[in-house]
Amino acid sequence: MENVIVIILLVLMVGAALAYLIRAKRNGAKCIGCPSGGNCPSRKIPKKKLNGPVIGKKTIKISGMHCEHCAMNVTEMLNRIEGVRAEVRLSTGSAVVSYDREIDDSLLKDAVEKIGYKVTDIS
Repeated sequence: MENVIVIILLVLMVGAALAYLIRAKRNGAKCIGCPSGGNCPSRKIPKKKLNGPVIGKKTIKISGMHCEHCAMNVTEMLNRIEGVRAEVRLSTGSAVVSYDREIDDSLLKDAVEKIGYKVTDIS
């Protein structure tokens, strides 16, 4: 009898989750669970130009990015740093940062963590 009750509860929970997803998609949500309410802007961020030649690149591993909105937030935050151009890849959970002057790792880490994501490695 307990197994039947557990199965019924699971079916109800899965059904409620599916109903939520279907309703959100019908209302135009582009990504479910997005911090922007599912309305991630689909705009492309223009590639930032550096003032001088690129002298190096660093790869930052970032956890906590779940959608394009997250990746855009990280890109914009890193690109605010003078001398840095960032390209964030949601699929790998990383950002490739090109720089035209020496940039301290703590500056990059603080910029990403200030907006709520976790830097797990910088190489």
